[in-house]
Amino acid sequence: MRNYPLRPLSTGAAALLLAGCSMIPQYERPAAPVADAWPSAAAAVAQPGAQVLAADLPWQDFVQDARLRSVIAMALAHNRDLRMAWLNIEQARAQYQIRRADSTPTVNLAASAARQPASDGSGGISSTYSVGLALASWEIDFFGRIASLQEAALAQYLATQEARNAVQTSLVAAVASSWLNLQTNDALLLLTQRTLATREDSLRLTRLRFDQGVSSALDLRQAQSLAASARATLAQQQRLRSLDINALTLLAGAPLPEALLPTGDAAAPALASVPAGLPSDLLSRRPDVLQAEQQLRAANANIGAARAAFFPRIALTASAGTASSALSGLFKGGAWGWTLAPQALLPIFDAGRNQAGLESATVGRELAIAQYEKSIQLAFREAADALAGRATLDRQLQATQEQADAEADRFRLADLRYRNGIANYLDVLDAQRALFATQQAVAQIRLARQQNEVALYKALGGGWRAPAQAELVGALAGS
Repeated sequence: MRNYPLRPLSTGAAALLLAGCSMIPQYERPAAPVADAWPSAAAAVAQPGAQVLAADLPWQDFVQDARLRSVIAMALAHNRDLRMAWLNIEQARAQYQIRRADSTPTVNLAASAARQPASDGSGGISSTYSVGLALASWEIDFFGRIASLQEAALAQYLATQEARNAVQTSLVAAVASSWLNLQTNDALLLLTQRTLATREDSLRLTRLRFDQGVSSALDLRQAQSLAASARATLAQQQRLRSLDINALTLLAGAPLPEALLPTGDAAAPALASVPAGLPSDLLSRRPDVLQAEQQLRAANANIGAARAAFFPRIALTASAGTASSALSGLFKGGAWGWTLAPQALLPIFDAGRNQAGLESATVGRELAIAQYEKSIQLAFREAADALAGRATLDRQLQATQEQADAEADRFRLADLRYRNGIANYLDVLDAQRALFATQQAVAQIRLARQQNEVALYKALGGGWRAPAQAELVGALAGS
């Protein structure tokens, strides 16, 4: 029985099977090292049943103030950090295209000329000219080394896409936070100006009473001290406002029109309420967590490339064209010829290079797992902190506002008693200081509450809605 024709068929089938194999370990998403629910202090305000999560809420809907929306739009158009993130994406895309090109042969147009002593001993010079197509050393990816590197490059590209999303999320939050800070400092500047006017009026009255012998020199010096303290605070607030404008201008990437700057009305609502959802939403919504997972996928694919390095590397070199002893006859009577040179290299001794490469890739994956888990823990902590702030800052603001109202009435009564000669001036000064400090605290807590909502929006991945990963892969495949 003649069965030898089956051998080439079986060999070809084996080659096809090997060409489709992969050394990449099966990817499994690590378990999230956080609780399944928010801490009890934050769970009450998390709104897990909300229809639209923070990550799905566009920043245009989150920001209620038209001026702030315009500043954010300027920042998205001109901020250099965001521009660099875009350029990183383009660079990673180019690297992926390079890896894709490695899986296809490279064909070049080759021309060569050689002159050497004739081999017939006549003492003459023989010439050889050739031109044709040349196939450079093309690696046939039987064991998936190139495919593994290509998959790692794709994951790195997707990681840079998520990094850009994270930059935009941070930029939107930074602009909103800086704008609110400027708004609060404007309000504190107006408060300080009003307080200074009140203290200067009080100083004039005290000086008049001192000149008439009604008030003591101690009362006069205390009034002068309070007025000087208010002037110092005014200078400080003016400096802080200038610093806030500078910071906001840097984030916006261009000079800000005066019409887009906030007014001193810090009580004006500027932000929508943010629904938090569940901790598990962070895994599929927050850009930096998605970035860390893509980097983990890349590290996992690198193990496949390191494993494939232990197996034979098969390369193919070929050429086809014409050759002639005379340049003028190259394209006329030249002889047609071709070469085909396959080569297989099996590592025998490399001083442990391949083994070290595999160990490095394995440790790299463990590092990527640790980084991924850390990113989840950081996201959980930031979101939980912001939810805890939401649960307490409203109550703190309400209590401080009540204290400010009480201090305002106390100052009014102390000033009235002093003018009627019932109380001493020390009571008035103490009431003035307490009222000013409490009014400043109200403004600062109101700022903290608004910035906490911005921090919650950022912590939950709001500010950027990335396209589906399948769309990105499809765009790459079609490019």
